[in-house]
Amino acid sequence: MFDSPLSASPYEVLGVDPAVDDAELRRAYRLRLRQTHPDTGGDAAVFIQVQRAWELIGTAEDRAAYDRRAGLTDDGGEWSGWRPQTVRTDTRPRARSYGHPGGWRRERYLSLIREWAGHGVEVPDPYAPALVRAAPRELRRLLADALAEEATARTVSDLGMGFTVWHDVAAGQTPEDKLDHVVLSPSGLYGVMSEDFGGVVGFRRGEITGPSLGTRAPVTAALARMRAVAKAAKVKFGGAIVVLPDDDLAQAVTPLGSSRGVPVVVVRRSALAMVLRQGVPGARAIGGNELFDVRTRLQQTVRFV
Repeated sequence: MFDSPLSASPYEVLGVDPAVDDAELRRAYRLRLRQTHPDTGGDAAVFIQVQRAWELIGTAEDRAAYDRRAGLTDDGGEWSGWRPQTVRTDTRPRARSYGHPGGWRRERYLSLIREWAGHGVEVPDPYAPALVRAAPRELRRLLADALAEEATARTVSDLGMGFTVWHDVAAGQTPEDKLDHVVLSPSGLYGVMSEDFGGVVGFRRGEITGPSLGTRAPVTAALARMRAVAKAAKVKFGGAIVVLPDDDLAQAVTPLGSSRGVPVVVVRRSALAMVLRQGVPGARAIGGNELFDVRTRLQQTVRFV
């Protein structure tokens, strides 16, 4: 939760200024526990956020470490969690992978963050926590979604050679109309969107809802992009998967029903590997010559943004 460019800081969750003293911080924590406890009518997901916030800044040592990492002090800010990760060098078998996960959104973020800082202003580290936190929400969203796509790519890569994945797949007239990942496995063919809305979400009538979504309809958009890819490649998707940060979901896997025979699930990031191995409930498994045929069709038709 607190590693996302969109997420509230522990201080914001507890409703205090970062400069507050330790005694006031503890009072705020106890108050927020009472306000959010499910037994007193509070929201269980927010209650968990309050507890997680206290784990990060509840002691002097933890608070000092968090402040350095978040760039709130002058003697640190060296955390590099939002910078591109170095290429892994281990030799374990990996999934077949095509395209650049998060690449389009990262490039867009880098361009816009420098534009936002102003012409002639040097930006030595576009991923510095203090700079990112100060940027407009839409810029932070670009970076958050790029990080989410990269996390999904790492998960799929670790599943091994039985899996094939295409990243940043063109599915419309503009780069924004892209399908984040197309994953082919023995359990099925899936369209996967990696999202980060910066807060706890809910569900209504087969769609994801929440105060941070505005008018967005991510499930509807994902299904439309999947249909575009399916039509071009003459393949059938077995399911749609929307991946969200663990702390933004009340349970590991949430089925949202089916659309035109395609089951839709929303999953925690930590549950994605399990879902891809076992298959989305209701999805049709693919094997033998059909698996080879679907891979060939996609490889011949997929285009990247």
